Amino acid sequence: MLLIPLHERLGESAAHRSELHSEGYTDVQLRAAVRLGGVDVFRRAWFVSESAPHDLREAARLGGRLTCTTFARERGWWMPEGVGTELHLHFPPGSTGPRLDPSWPGVSHWTRPIAPVGTSLVASVEDALAHIALCQPPGTALVLWETASRVEGLAPEALRKVRWGSPRARELAAGVNGLADSGLEVLLCVPLRRLHVQVRQQVVLANRPVDILVGRWLVIQIDGWAHHSSAAQRGKDLAHDAELRLRGYTVLRFSYAQVVHDREATVRTVRRALAAGLHINSAR
Repeated sequence: MLLIPLHERLGESAAHRSELHSEGYTDVQLRAAVRLGGVDVFRRAWFVSESAPHDLREAARLGGRLTCTTFARERGWWMPEGVGTELHLHFPPGSTGPRLDPSWPGVSHWTRPIAPVGTSLVASVEDALAHIALCQPPGTALVLWETASRVEGLAPEALRKVRWGSPRARELAAGVNGLADSGLEVLLCVPLRRLHVQVRQQVVLANRPVDILVGRWLVIQIDGWAHHSSAAQRGKDLAHDAELRLRGYTVLRFSYAQVVHDREATVRTVRRALAAGLHINSAR
């Protein structure tokens, strides 16, 4: 069997010895590839390209799996500001991990896996969510869970059927609705729902979905950091706002900075609109 050189096979990733054996690589060939350079071997099992991302190399070196917010960033989930960039690794019971290295700056999650992943340097989505539930503040955790539901295509009903190991994870699963177009909506919907008013997301009005509809007549639109940055998109947003107003809706539009950095003032503005009954009565 003709095999490509190991460093080409790996690219910028890693592979377990058992996987490489199944492809036809022998131990003699693997040792020779390490001697040639460009490939490192960790824990006598993981062959890792020297150009692989640092987080992946650390996972192989320590025998862990990328999880929690590290997993979320790798998968492109919307990340609230203020979440740390430290490496989060999952270590099943019985692992050695960084226990013997107290100077390791990352975060260790010592839990029994919810879903089997075999020989992998990346945790399952379910385990990453479980770790986020325990590791992050409730509001941040809900944003990440909602984003995961959308990005990973996880139906809220499916999340509620998972055998979560903590009350916090079960509470988050019960609260996810999978409707958020971005994490910004979640940041605003959570405090608004505490006001005991009807709050709906991504309702189609005037042929386009709105971010949040409070009651029947109050529309809240949120300009994301990147999603509404172009002049053309901004023009479409303003035209849609105008059409909604002509149809009797009150439209409040907030910026990314207002929702993320001045949320209390943003909620106060919405409460003033509620006090004026703008969610109940048409503005016409």
